[in-house]
Amino acid sequence: MESQESQDVPDGPAVHRAFICASFNQDTTSLSVGTKTGYRLFSVTAVDKLDCIHEGVECPDVYIVERLFSSSLVVVVSLSMPRRMNVYHFKKGTEICNYSYSNNILSVRLNRQRLVVCLEESIYIHNIKDMKLLKTLLNTPTNPTGLCALSVNHSNSYLAYPGSATIGEITVYDANNLSTLTLIQAHDSPLAALTFNASGSKLASASEKGTVIRVFSVPEGQRLFEFRRGMKRYVSISSLSFSADAQFLCASSNTETVHIFKLEQHSPSQDEESPTWSAYVGKMFTAASTYLPAQVSDMMHQDRAFATVRLNMFGLKNICALATIQKLPRLLVASSDGFLYIYNVDPQDGGECVLVQKHRLFDSSEEQVEEKEEENQEDVSPQPASQSYAATVALPSTPPSSTTLMGYSEDGGAQKGEVIPEHEFAEGPVCLDDENEFPPVGNQSN
Repeated sequence: MESQESQDVPDGPAVHRAFICASFNQDTTSLSVGTKTGYRLFSVTAVDKLDCIHEGVECPDVYIVERLFSSSLVVVVSLSMPRRMNVYHFKKGTEICNYSYSNNILSVRLNRQRLVVCLEESIYIHNIKDMKLLKTLLNTPTNPTGLCALSVNHSNSYLAYPGSATIGEITVYDANNLSTLTLIQAHDSPLAALTFNASGSKLASASEKGTVIRVFSVPEGQRLFEFRRGMKRYVSISSLSFSADAQFLCASSNTETVHIFKLEQHSPSQDEESPTWSAYVGKMFTAASTYLPAQVSDMMHQDRAFATVRLNMFGLKNICALATIQKLPRLLVASSDGFLYIYNVDPQDGGECVLVQKHRLFDSSEEQVEEKEEENQEDVSPQPASQSYAATVALPSTPPSSTTLMGYSEDGGAQKGEVIPEHEFAEGPVCLDDENEFPPVGNQSN
């Protein structure tokens, strides 16, 4: 259910990018935003107000920021050091540990049991309690965007990532037992988006074409649903996200439309009980599809969007998520124009969603300062910090960092104590507030 980080899309000449990256936490109660000056964490538990609960300035140009549920644990990666992952206790303002990798970090996923770091051709799986490296998946298919998904349900900790660089094959890996579960032939084209539902029993995927979204059972890999986002044009799907009850799935892209699909099985008895004209036509199409080519037949069996949102923007990167806020279903859209949009969703009739609130993530004065900085950088020579995420990770590899890892050893994780205490793995919201929750981290390293 964790919403994926927004992917870069080309910006128009007049578009101001208010942030570098954005992601919702695992239960969609918090929004994390990476900026030129650091990162910000927002609470999204109310419609009428958006509280900035923390602003981190430990490192600039943050292109990955992931928060563990509602805890004080946050993972940050900066464009200035794209090979190093920093783990912070943000309420104490302390670094728990950091870890450097052989190449640029493209994405990070975490739940209460595992922390997964994805590079272009390898994946590292850590035990989040002590940061011990449990498994390294080497020579994985080239994955230039770091596409992967981790089930937020730590009792299974399923990990999904591309099984091929040329077709839409998904590898489903058990990150708890450290073994491959299944391979799913999901699409003909390479994958663009992946997400699990909250329990880890369903996996949604989209390809680079972006026209069809499919949902599979996990771990069986059986196709359960197929939704058609559109037919006229290929689009870049930027995020997929299930609702908490897995009854709905939303998809955003580089177009102006966000689609919400309803996961419901159509039984013949339903059509008989309500003999409407549309049901009659549907039966005719179903009968006719048996005589048509396979591609046309598949298209006729694909469900369309249950609800939609028309954004007042086009071409901006954004992420979407479905959440229950103040007991009502809402659609959240965080856009790189610097706003969080909240829409009401009608769970019965669907249709066009209504915008109920628009929150500014940054003060206008801050945006003006950033715009001036960008102008100054254009007047001089381009600096690495102003490059896009995609451009940065495409840079040639730099020599390995010699930075000492505080409290981390290759064979034993944290030198003293655990990163996250046992009681944080109980059901319910995670709150790392107690001063004694994180033991002192040793300065020695192997």
